Amino acid sequence: MAIDTVPPFICAQVTHLISHCPFAVKVEKMWSGSKNPRLLDRFTLIIPYCLDYIKWDIIFNAMYPLAGPDVIFGPEDEMFQPYSEGDEKSRKNSLIHWDSKDPTRLLSLIVGLREAYVAYQKKRIGEVGDDRLKFEINTMLMREGIEIYMSSGSEKEVKFAVPLLDMALDKLVAGCMWKHPQKIHLQVVFPVGKNLSTAPPPRLKLISSPELRALFSIDDFRLPPWLDGMCMAEYLPTLEEMLTSQIQDAVSSVETRRKFISALAPLFGRPLEADTVFCRRASFLASAAVFTFLVHFSLPLQFPKQQPTISLQSSQHFNSQGVPMKSPILGGFPWSPRWEPSEMAERIFDFLADEALNFKKYCNQHNQQ
Repeated sequence: MAIDTVPPFICAQVTHLISHCPFAVKVEKMWSGSKNPRLLDRFTLIIPYCLDYIKWDIIFNAMYPLAGPDVIFGPEDEMFQPYSEGDEKSRKNSLIHWDSKDPTRLLSLIVGLREAYVAYQKKRIGEVGDDRLKFEINTMLMREGIEIYMSSGSEKEVKFAVPLLDMALDKLVAGCMWKHPQKIHLQVVFPVGKNLSTAPPPRLKLISSPELRALFSIDDFRLPPWLDGMCMAEYLPTLEEMLTSQIQDAVSSVETRRKFISALAPLFGRPLEADTVFCRRASFLASAAVFTFLVHFSLPLQFPKQQPTISLQSSQHFNSQGVPMKSPILGGFPWSPRWEPSEMAERIFDFLADEALNFKKYCNQHNQQ
């Protein structure tokens, strides 16, 4: 973003919005609608909604800095009129009392519009003559944070984004510095207008915050089956019980990885660098006679059920581009998930004593070619 060409009153609003918004908004692009093309006074805002994104154009006027912005919604939401006359929410319209000197006004506007959009989507779906969808909505109304979206077009679908697990996922691991609260959602997609007796089961997908993958792999989680005649209120307890158990295992695995890295230190010395939060990586400086090299450990989330990945990097041999030579991923070292961390480390240390000589020979041969 060319900050020097954004009018200060707009820059203050956008900066506060991005820094303080409770959901992660992004500015996709900025452009000028002014007679002075250097003044960027409008932009597209990307807003997360229902595990996807909606895009709204925010239109300021650089020539009239005291005026509030116009908001242009997407073409599929032409019926979304949150501040129409007679609407109860219109009395809370933050545009009526717009104050360009208050940098919080745009944030209040976007948060209020998004809340109105949630209500708009629920109203749309309530007007559809689909008994199953009405039942699902009525039985899930008490659950906080659910978002719903109905697609446009002839083959309509309704997507539910259901937040799971009433636990602070971002506080499970000591030292974790995630900026936003970590969440896991179940996406449930129903076709619209199908007869209850012949309706297929919904499509299900588990989605997590990207940062959470450092602790727990959603892709490896196996969803329980959706049985005939089941509804979300019946499905979710089993799902959350399974998720809770596996996340607790994932947190325990962090401590197991930490103990393994600590067990390597008496043999290899203190690591040159290591992941001290999730304990997924560690690198050590080692030597065999006059040959010095680095040992890189990469520990999987399923450690110790899955063994670590090990590779070597010479500190004395370089390829034609001047990059230190590395070994392929090493295999064949002794491993058992039932061993104590100290035994795991000792077995690997003994294995690498021989492997280091093979790696040195490999480096020398490569340099002679």
